[in-house]
Amino acid sequence: MSTFIHVAFHKGLPRSRATPTPYPTKSPLFLLTLLSFFLPPSPPPQNGSFENAMTAIAAAVALSLPISLCDSCKVSKKFQGVKGGFGVFAVLGEANSLGPSDKKSLWGTLFDVEDPRSKAPQCKGRFLDVYQALELARYDIQYCDWRARQDLRTIVLLHEKVVEVLNPLAREYKSIGTMKKELAELQGELAQAHKQVHISEARVSAALDKLAYMEELVNGKLLEDRTKMESSIAAPSSSTSTQSLDTMKRPRKSLDVSGPVQPYHPRLKNFWYPVAFSTDLKDETMIPIDCFEEPWVLFRGKDGNPGCIQNTCAHRACPLHLGSVNEGRIQCPYHGWEYTTDGKCEKMPSTRLLNVKIKSLPCLEQEGMIWIWPGDDPPTTTLPSLQPPSGFVIHAEIVMELPVEHGLLLDNLLDLAHAPFTHTSTFAKGWTVPSLVKFLTPASGLQGYWDPYPIDMEFQPPCMVLSTIGISKPGKLEGQSTKECATHLHQLHVCLPSSRNKTRLLYRMSLDFAPLLKHIPFMHYLWRHFAEQVLNEDLRLVIGQQERMINGANVWNWPVAYDKLGVRYRLWRDAVERGSKPLPFSKPI
Repeated sequence: MSTFIHVAFHKGLPRSRATPTPYPTKSPLFLLTLLSFFLPPSPPPQNGSFENAMTAIAAAVALSLPISLCDSCKVSKKFQGVKGGFGVFAVLGEANSLGPSDKKSLWGTLFDVEDPRSKAPQCKGRFLDVYQALELARYDIQYCDWRARQDLRTIVLLHEKVVEVLNPLAREYKSIGTMKKELAELQGELAQAHKQVHISEARVSAALDKLAYMEELVNGKLLEDRTKMESSIAAPSSSTSTQSLDTMKRPRKSLDVSGPVQPYHPRLKNFWYPVAFSTDLKDETMIPIDCFEEPWVLFRGKDGNPGCIQNTCAHRACPLHLGSVNEGRIQCPYHGWEYTTDGKCEKMPSTRLLNVKIKSLPCLEQEGMIWIWPGDDPPTTTLPSLQPPSGFVIHAEIVMELPVEHGLLLDNLLDLAHAPFTHTSTFAKGWTVPSLVKFLTPASGLQGYWDPYPIDMEFQPPCMVLSTIGISKPGKLEGQSTKECATHLHQLHVCLPSSRNKTRLLYRMSLDFAPLLKHIPFMHYLWRHFAEQVLNEDLRLVIGQQERMINGANVWNWPVAYDKLGVRYRLWRDAVERGSKPLPFSKPI
């Protein structure tokens, strides 16, 4: 005797329509299987209890979950998106209650589906219109349906082999040792089939994400502002279908990041930017920085508060950071002129004091970081928090000057799919290459988590990336969420736009374990060495990107599913430069 369970997940259908009746072979049907297999380490019980043990094991390996989506429909001009919840219906029964012909009919309904690969839609041209894109999305679902059916067929066949091995009549011609060996082999095959089922599940999830994304594009949610602008430029006689065609070109048009880096738009300056760690700005010290292609210098005034003034003396344009700080004023090394944190010159040796003032920026200190406001708009009253989560201890704060444009560096930091190919000598050494990498995020947000990696990530405007990494065994990061990991590493990356080809990177690393590491002498040198190793693996690629971008290549030529967070950063930045209100992804769900 064995037990089977069928559960139908109907997405987007009312409960009254989701029934446990036989599934129509013409509708897209997702067959995802959860397989449970348990083989006791001890020999099967003897005498009368053997049949009961056989029944329990056979029942465990017979679990299957056919999952059905709503009936397919012809592509129409009005796309009906996949919405709604999941309805779950279970039918419990005895396998012996089905005759051989009934079983064959049931499995035939599930498995006898034509391979859809021979009917893949053929699309010509570089761009797809809305209907072609939706047709491709439907084909993806049909292929996932067919692939999952094959996975389920494999498990059903393995289940029948298990039942055959555990047949009581087998005791007459097989020893317990032989049966255990055969069961162990089947267990390995079932484990492999179980892994394949998870891959199919991920493919289904990706296909549904693609459908949802197509719906967003059709409704103009992501590019509403750009569509309005294009519509106003278009001739009055332009048809609705032409505008829809332009909208579907978005991945090739709105993500055109090519050619020499253009001068930064003034609107991008109207944010608070972290520029230094508080521990680096001691009394009577100075930190020269470049921000948006202008030179500035940080120092502390008489009250101990930080200030940021133009790093150019009003007298003869000498760099002020080459001088010194005296009593809270920065002194020019050329003729001794001294400036306060608001830029006013209060001392001019050997001449009459004139009313001279150089440019200064709003400057604040919060949570161990120095912030400046380089824009012309009045600064906001609140600063974002970049503190690590509760329970973490800061172990390293590192500053580097890198020869790449800050947007390209952010693109790199917001992408984890490259890790098993790029970072093979550092933190990703030993990682396997997953069959599918996803970044799961709310429909309107700049944060989420990576699958299959236990890493949470967030883009914090205007130029910060925060990430929490769950640490397990080396080379075994896949398959766990951060919540399932006992120890974690938290990272902060700040990519300050120094110039169009240079970035000031601030990196902070925190741990929620091993607090004693912070007190080991020279440990910060080790952290810096490791950080530079990881960064150098990226830099050789990003610098190559930058060279090709300057020569006309588009570094966002063909975004795919795992580029989601990087794409959203680019859309956010594009909206800032256009002056869109409100900014996209500004309301976390």
